[in-house]
Amino acid sequence: MKPTRDLKPRGTYFVTFSAWERRRLFVVESYARLFLKTLYEYRRQGRFALHAFVVMPEHVHLLLTPAPGVTLERSIQFIKGGYSHALGLELARKSEVWQRGFTDHRIRDAGDFEMHRDYIHENPIKRGLVASASDYRYGSAFPGFKLDSWPSAAEAA
Repeated sequence: MKPTRDLKPRGTYFVTFSAWERRRLFVVESYARLFLKTLYEYRRQGRFALHAFVVMPEHVHLLLTPAPGVTLERSIQFIKGGYSHALGLELARKSEVWQRGFTDHRIRDAGDFEMHRDYIHENPIKRGLVASASDYRYGSAFPGFKLDSWPSAAEAA
């Protein structure tokens, strides 16, 4: 029997998910760019607010708030499923793209938000990919990415 996931309460979440078998999918620039295009398309559609992100070679970290009426699970399904579909079209074949599931942490307060945003931005530095977060082209610390402000506690609840 397939395990089920409890639906998460409304709020802002730090989310992590990995490429299939932790393959270094995103070292291919066109694949990383396609992921960002997919992510921003669903943001533009209003499926979620995007506060921070980083696309590492084999995994992704996001800080997002699902839109009213959209569960966290559905938000991640949009992103992972949309990307899998787009990549399949680009490669003209279907293959596994993502590990099953994702991990999440519900943001509790402003300090928790800042801590997780900093973790996201520092991830490429800790891995030795760049010296400064603003140098990593596939993270929200890189100049030019549009991000949403963190909603007030009343909005996020």
